[in-house]
Amino acid sequence: MFHAFYEKKSNQSSGSIMVRTVAVIGAGPSGLTSIKSCLEEGLEPTCFESSEDIGGLWRFKEHPDPGRANIYQSVIINSSKEMMSYSDFPPPAHLPNNMHHSQLLLYLRLYAETFDLFKHIVFQTTVVSVRQRPDFLVSGQWEVETERTEGQRETQVFDAVMVCTGHFTQPHLPLNDFPGIEEFEGRYLHSWEYRSAEGLQGKRVVVVGIGNSGGDIAVDASRVAEQVYLSTRKGAWVVSRVGAGGLPGDLVGTSRLDKLLQKLFPSWITRMMENNLNQSFDHRLYGLQPKHGFFAQIPVVNDDLPGRIISGRVLIKPNIREIRGSSVAFEDGSVVDKVDVVVFATGYNYDFPFLPSGLLASSSHRLSLYRNVFPPGLARPSLAVVGFICNLGAINPLAEMQARWATRVFKGLLTLPSEEAMLQDIKRDTSTLQNRFACLERHPLQVDHIPYLDSMAEELGVRPNLLGLLLREPGVGLRVLLGPCTPYQYRLRGPGQWDGARQAILTQWERVAQPFRTRMAAQPESRTRASCSLRLTLTLSGAVLLLTLYTRHSLSSLLSHPTGLLYKMYSPSETMWGWK
Repeated sequence: MFHAFYEKKSNQSSGSIMVRTVAVIGAGPSGLTSIKSCLEEGLEPTCFESSEDIGGLWRFKEHPDPGRANIYQSVIINSSKEMMSYSDFPPPAHLPNNMHHSQLLLYLRLYAETFDLFKHIVFQTTVVSVRQRPDFLVSGQWEVETERTEGQRETQVFDAVMVCTGHFTQPHLPLNDFPGIEEFEGRYLHSWEYRSAEGLQGKRVVVVGIGNSGGDIAVDASRVAEQVYLSTRKGAWVVSRVGAGGLPGDLVGTSRLDKLLQKLFPSWITRMMENNLNQSFDHRLYGLQPKHGFFAQIPVVNDDLPGRIISGRVLIKPNIREIRGSSVAFEDGSVVDKVDVVVFATGYNYDFPFLPSGLLASSSHRLSLYRNVFPPGLARPSLAVVGFICNLGAINPLAEMQARWATRVFKGLLTLPSEEAMLQDIKRDTSTLQNRFACLERHPLQVDHIPYLDSMAEELGVRPNLLGLLLREPGVGLRVLLGPCTPYQYRLRGPGQWDGARQAILTQWERVAQPFRTRMAAQPESRTRASCSLRLTLTLSGAVLLLTLYTRHSLSSLLSHPTGLLYKMYSPSETMWGWK
């Protein structure tokens, strides 16, 4: 929840400052879009990347260095390509909807090449210190000290700083919660260290934690291990990347209308969502049923976990009580003997060791950041944190919106409220987080995807004018209202407007369909004879369609996706899917 403080006094000191040079720390997805946002505003960014290439989390490293994010070989992105794309750079149509990490890295590389970002990146250079200059109250400038791989140090002065280092770099390994682990006769490691199932052949493996990493590793290891045990304290809701009709799951039920219905009828929508998930497989039967509702915590995205459970390759277990030699005892009294490996998928701590201590104060497991971006105590708003956030959806669009907003604040085109007002807003957001979400220390920055984007877009002047679109361009307007909330909607108007945004929205389903066209299956005779006039007739006869669909589907199935009927009316055409 955000509140409008813009009419109140800003926390900035009187007088204007000229921001020109910006230090961007990190060349992952958040860093790349921060560089581009700086360039769009006429700023001069210099990006410091500690490794030899871009990509951050999404660049697989066989031997990663401590303090850097890493992934395992089998990682597939949870968000589909249309939902995780940058707002003015649709993904190539041939790329799969849910990409392997190597393909996502290719997309990032294309983005950097298209907008000529590489020349602004200094590789193999680590930021070791960011300090306010002595005249910060007047200049708002920062001294940024860097160190090259060879050991050379250099200090440069920048007008502003954008921190884009993410929060998957410091593994959280709570060994004190697992008595006996220090005497464990096998091997234990954090999921950050996991690369592949190589070496787990014929082993007994216990995976601790059922977040996305824990689920992935349990499935991956179960293909070669003798047995995998997945230990969870609270359970989790498990969703598939494959949604209704085989479409990407995050393209269905994620429209603005869906969000409105969720806001108006939260308990009903939650119940319908949970019932729909339990129709795929009963979470209670599978030992996964959590106490929290579906929208209270980010679900586990995993296509294979139910199949590994039903085949016995993965066994769900409660929390570990203690470890004795090579035996693992669980809280239900059961014991697994001869365990070879324990993998702790227990999340990450967050830390910014290069920033002044106390700059990013904590507030109930959260960093005290206004809108998850700006420290409220700065006399000059010249430091922003970008991409340090989590949500039920893709991070890239949120990081991009943060970067677009932050650079306009740097330039003085937008002003922040007073420090007092920002602190009150942070307090309200923290209270909302605790009341609405199953707030854990490992997920302190969860937000609502569409409301968060819309709130920042409103101030930027880029929020889509839905009523105007429906009146002037109903084809685009209906897709903005009823279709998935793809990032292109935030380039239709205002600063950074992109002429290709309308076409990107109108053709998004074509890009979804393209990777499926590896074999053209024969079309049933009835569909071959279907004509455009019949389709138009069905669209105009909405009431008849509603009645027909109601009689063909159970009420619970119908209500599980409130916009499902409208989606059927405005779904991709037969021609788009290659039907003739």
